[in-house]
Formats: sequence, C-alpha cells, structure tokens
Amino acid sequence: MSRDYLGSLASPVETAEIKKNERNMATEGPAVRRVQVAEHPRLLKLKEMFNSKFGSVPKFYVRAPGRVNIIGEHIDYCGYSVLPMAVEQDMLIAVEPVKTHVLQLANTNPLYPDFSTSANNIQIDKTKPLWHNYFLCGFKGIQEHFGLSDLTGMNCLVDGNIPPSSGLSSSSALVCCAGLVTLTVLGMNLSKVELAEICTKSEHYIGTEGGGMDQSISFLAEEGTAKLIEFSPLRATDVKLPSGAVFVIANSCVEMNKAATSHFNIRVMECRLAAKLLAKHKCLPWEEVLRLEEVQAKLEVSLEEMLLITEGTLHSEPYSPEEICRCLGISLQELKTQILSPNTQDGNLGLKDHDLREQDGEAAQYR
Repeated sequence: MSRDYLGSLASPVETAEIKKNERNMATEGPAVRRVQVAEHPRLLKLKEMFNSKFGSVPKFYVRAPGRVNIIGEHIDYCGYSVLPMAVEQDMLIAVEPVKTHVLQLANTNPLYPDFSTSANNIQIDKTKPLWHNYFLCGFKGIQEHFGLSDLTGMNCLVDGNIPPSSGLSSSSALVCCAGLVTLTVLGMNLSKVELAEICTKSEHYIGTEGGGMDQSISFLAEEGTAKLIEFSPLRATDVKLPSGAVFVIANSCVEMNKAATSHFNIRVMECRLAAKLLAKHKCLPWEEVLRLEEVQAKLEVSLEEMLLITEGTLHSEPYSPEEICRCLGISLQELKTQILSPNTQDGNLGLKDHDLREQDGEAAQYR
C-alpha cells in the first residue's frame, strides 16, 4: 500500500496536535498528516494522472498555498513588516522518489510542458521564466543549504489552482512546494522559518529580487488569522480576523509575470539605491546597505524621523544613473555590476512621473 500523506502548510482542517505544534514556528516544521486519498477527489484525480504519466503511484503529496497582502505593498524588500494571509488556492505536488538521478516534472495543465534534468546538474535560465524553473529554484535551494552533490531523482506531478500571474504568488507557492518536496525526499528536517528563508533566497535564482513575504506566509499561515510578518529575524504574529469577515479578491485579469520583465526589479533597485544614497549622506557604510530599514536601524531613529530624514535628503526629481554615481563616488560600470540586478542594468532608473504612474498600474496587476 502506498504511503499517502499531505505535507500541509495552511490546511483548512488540522488535528489539535498539529495546531499545537504550529504555534512554535521558529522550531517546528510543516505539518504532516495522513489522509485517505479516495476521500479527496482532487488527490484521487492527481494520483490517477500520476499513474497515467509515470506508470506508478505517488508516495506522498505536498501543498503550499498562495496569498493576498492586506497591508504593506512593496515594502518587504525594504525590510519592513507586512500583513498577508494565505488563500485556499494552492500548489499541490504528487511525488515519487526514484533510484535514478533524473528529476522528471510534469503539470496537470497542458499549457506547461514536461521537463526532465539531472538532479545533480540543476541549471536555471533567468532569461526564460518557464514554469519548471520555479520548481528548480526550490530544489536547488534545499540542495545548496545542505551542501549535497549526489541527489536522488524523483517523479513529480504539479497541480495548481492559483491563477497564474494574478498577484496571488503562484510562482512563490511553487518554489515553496518544491523546497518541501525536496526536503521530504531527502528525509531532512527544517523549521518553517528556515524553509521560508531558504525559499526566499532561492527564488532569486530566477531573477526576481523579492523580500520574503510570499514565501513566509506560504509556510507560516494558519487558518482564521492573517500574519504580521517581520524580518531580520523572520517572525510572525497572529492578527485575528473578525468572525464572519469576507475578503473579496479581484484583479484586472491582465497577467503580469514579474520574472519576465524588469518592472518588479526596477522598483526594488530604486529602493536599494535610495537606501545607499541615504546611508552615504549620513556617513554610514553604504556599501553594506541593501534596505531602507537597515539605514533606519543604523541611525536608531523612529519611522517618523526616518521619513523626515528621507524627505530632507533626497530630492523629489528623478535621479539619473550619472547623478547616483556622482553621489556614491562610483563609476557607471560599478553601479551596474555591483548594485543593480542583471535585468535592470540597462533599465531606466531615473523614471519620470508619468512613467512611475504607468509602473504603478502594472504593479497593481501582480500584487
């Protein structure tokens, strides 16, 4: 008999024991519970499709939810706290470890083609944000965390019902799900916080410079509560939702794949440059600074004081790359190679007001 269980990150139904374990998120790993596959139509269908694809049955299933953010848009990568919550839509992966070193990936959605590669030679192409590359990010993150060089292969069938490129973090959910799949196959253990931090870092392999909100809520979410997520160190605090509260989630239905363009990273780089300019002006070691929160912490000032410092230091007109270089005392080549991400090195960082408004519109589509 196959060993069918669900590695659940935000399951709507948990036992009392699992709920108790989930309270200490800094040390406890994701919940694992046994289920009867025949009682879950989606799992049963996934199992049948897996058997049709690979000629065998999955040994286990792993789930990671998507998310919406309630408060704190585009500030996690500045180091500031956010208030997201998980949604029921998720990524679900059926998995079978194999004795070879071949990693075979398939998707229940025919729009996403099959992919196979050596588990010991993971190559992620940043120029092509194909669906399987997000799985490879999570896989590689766990591999590198443990310093492993001889990994077993696996057959994986992915089923996602998070609308893609719609602002619900389908890509991050896939990275998290893949990380947990890899951890389970290896028989290793990590806490939810450790997994979130690893998956945040590993998603950078695809080229996006996110701050960690998406991965953190995917691992740390619980039923009936949003989470105040703070960084450095990563921690989560329950924010209980009102009884009977209903959240209506809508978007423009225009897809925005943030890894396929430089729009997302341009915003991240602009905030990074602002942090470095502020640090330089305040005679701080600006070379070490990446986030605005780091500047505030080094100055030991309140958020209100930090706002006044920012308004009094940075001018309201757009900065050109040449002006940034003069302020920091570096060359344009150093700016590109040492500070900017690859897909923003030739971008327009000195955006004019109308460009910023257009970018804000695009951002609203993928939040």
